[in-house]
Amino acid sequence: MMKKKVGVIGGGQLAWMMAQVAPSQNIDLLIQTPSNSDSAVSLATKTIFAPIDDAIATATLAQNSEIITFENEFVNLDELQKLADKGVCFYPRLSSLSPLLDKYEQRCFLKDNGFPVPNFKAYNSFNDFDSFSFPLVLKARRHGYDGQGTIIVKSEAELKTILPKFDGVSLLIEEFITFEKELAIVAARSVNGEIKVYPVVETYQQNQVCRWVIAPALLNSDKITEIETITQKLLIALDYVGVLAIELFLTKDGKILVNETAPRTHNSGHYTLDACETSQFALQLQAITGKPFGDTTLKTSGAVMINLLGYESANSDYLEKRQKIESLGAFVYWYGKTESRVGRKLGHVTVLLTDDNPEKLYQQAKLAIEKVESIWR
Repeated sequence: MMKKKVGVIGGGQLAWMMAQVAPSQNIDLLIQTPSNSDSAVSLATKTIFAPIDDAIATATLAQNSEIITFENEFVNLDELQKLADKGVCFYPRLSSLSPLLDKYEQRCFLKDNGFPVPNFKAYNSFNDFDSFSFPLVLKARRHGYDGQGTIIVKSEAELKTILPKFDGVSLLIEEFITFEKELAIVAARSVNGEIKVYPVVETYQQNQVCRWVIAPALLNSDKITEIETITQKLLIALDYVGVLAIELFLTKDGKILVNETAPRTHNSGHYTLDACETSQFALQLQAITGKPFGDTTLKTSGAVMINLLGYESANSDYLEKRQKIESLGAFVYWYGKTESRVGRKLGHVTVLLTDDNPEKLYQQAKLAIEKVESIWR
């Protein structure tokens, strides 16, 4: 059988992990990325070195690929649409991405389609803050990730100090949610309309960057069903093809709110590489190429994923620390980045959990987090 050729816009760790599973799906992965030091370059069948939003380079990628997908959202949809009009196949479709890339437009789409979201408003003048109390959340509408472009503002004085730093940047104002838990779910919809969902997970963010993920979340069945229903409805509303991640809040009064979506494979699904029969990266390739979906159920009682975040400015591969973590029986993924800085995702660790009691499983997960982070720090 001839190998399918799939192009990926982006060459970071998400494309790198997709490239690792591509051979098992009989796929050659080609990438468009600006730097030869990006994680996926070493595994890609072909690399086109160009900025992510360079549509001329994407046209070259398209000439060598049957389908193009995305590792990140830093694309120019207007320019890509010109290629789509000429027959280039993008999954997710550009029409599916269009309401998601701008955080304000994403909020409007979710609200207009009946999904529960926090109160929000586009920032145009200082008067727009009148309907919000402090603390509040300020977000860059485009190009924010891993906490960049998201600030929790605690007072009016702090707000007046912060706003000048965003001069010329379109902003979204959101109410600050006092939550019980932060949750996430990763799911996929195929070109044939089939939908698969992974377990709902609990996530923990520090400085708006994910530190760890526990799968499955310790959550009652009604809330799990509610989240799965939201997920399926959103995939259908977007006419979506590929993997989609949804981040949610469980509020103190027991409500589920949609926080953000990511139209790609996602940090909250990295545990699937070791804990599920089919990883989110394999599922993405299956979804966009029309292959039958694999099994997304856990093959163990649970798992915890811990991000290896930079805690200093340095050039190091931290080999000794990684080996100590591996000696715990953990799976260690190192993204090959040569430069560490505070908060940068350098790798991740997965520890499989074995207790069938949900409460004990959660405690087992927290203990694993403590052990890994004690070595990493």
